[in-house]
Amino acid sequence: MALTGTQRRIVALTSTQPNKKNVLIIGAGGVAQVVAHKCAMHNDVLGELHIASRTKDKCDAIAESVVEKGSFKQPAILHTHELDALDIPAVIALINETGIQIVINVGSPFLNMSVLEACIETGVAYIDTAIHEDPRKICETPPWYNNYEWQRKQRCADNNITAILGAGFDPGMVNAYARLGYDMMDKGSVTDIDIIDINAGSHGKYFATNFDPEINFREFTGTVYSWQDSKWQSNKMFEVKRTDDLPVVGVQNSYLSGHDEIHSLSANLDVPNIRFWMGFGEHYINVFTVLQSLGLLSEQPVVTAEGLEVIPLKVVKAVLPDPSSLAPNYTGKTCIGDVVKGKKDGVDSEVFIYNISDHKEAYEAMGSQGISYTAGVPPVAAAMLIATGEWDAGKMVNVEELDAKPFINLLNKIGLPTRIKDADGDRALEFDI
Repeated sequence: MALTGTQRRIVALTSTQPNKKNVLIIGAGGVAQVVAHKCAMHNDVLGELHIASRTKDKCDAIAESVVEKGSFKQPAILHTHELDALDIPAVIALINETGIQIVINVGSPFLNMSVLEACIETGVAYIDTAIHEDPRKICETPPWYNNYEWQRKQRCADNNITAILGAGFDPGMVNAYARLGYDMMDKGSVTDIDIIDINAGSHGKYFATNFDPEINFREFTGTVYSWQDSKWQSNKMFEVKRTDDLPVVGVQNSYLSGHDEIHSLSANLDVPNIRFWMGFGEHYINVFTVLQSLGLLSEQPVVTAEGLEVIPLKVVKAVLPDPSSLAPNYTGKTCIGDVVKGKKDGVDSEVFIYNISDHKEAYEAMGSQGISYTAGVPPVAAAMLIATGEWDAGKMVNVEELDAKPFINLLNKIGLPTRIKDADGDRALEFDI
């Protein structure tokens, strides 16, 4: 008979290897591939590994990649499963059958609530990298987390379940950077946190998105919400631009965008201005504008002359390149980080905490492009910190509610280093803890 979630937690606590946790990865895209490789590289901590997706062939391909690149630290198998993650009983059954203790959800954001529900029911830890979305809705009332995830906070706390929300890069590492910058300043002095996401790479395609086109476009077709003067402000996409001279990637334009992390940072940090900026080239903006103007980015169904009901956004997704196919020819670097402004020792101060990643290096290491790499490494670090107890919070949290120092230190070691630029110069950021 399969053990219940509670029974497995008891077994884990009495195990001769109490820190070794079995992991289930949900999803089989580019980010899942990175997660699988990194989990394999640290399976001395994370234990037995499983990966599940609606399409088992994709899971099998990732498993083969892990073997081909020799990623396992200790001899093991990456077990693959076919799973409809919207089917809560099926997710529960898989968790119970495999003895999973940590679920890393890097599937579509449409799956979050079903996977989280299964984790609550089985008593296992939950990690995701993006906010839940209802496929029928775009840009719901802020703060977005309050519409879905946070409604389950009490149940997680009551059942001692660790659920870490938004533990990718953005959201995720940028939340940790925000917390670090906030804590570096005098108490109550931080006025601005500006998250800047620049992809200065080139994939060689006429037009493509770096991750799921449907999710990518949904971010930009609705209202742009930002937190300014301690209240929500609404703008249109590409309405507000800034220009920065950034490390490695140089002078870059970015645009005020709505994004997940603003919706937790505004609740968890006492900062009047929190904004997210994403870099776009003129070509992307032009193509996006045409598609949107023609109604091709709508999530609402339409009926063709032949009587077929289609969703325009899904049609566009079907004809664009699969983001995972971009990796072999991707060149250039990303620069993603937080500008935090406040006072330090009573004097106006500004820090930029950031990461630089290289598309080609990411592909050579694990067959993925840099965007997938930066999103996939942090949840593995989060899982390792749950396994070692440092982030086993026993409740639902966003990343900025946790101690950022062990997270940054661990990521420095496993392939996603952090730097800081301030009045003292530009240097690697590491903590003595």
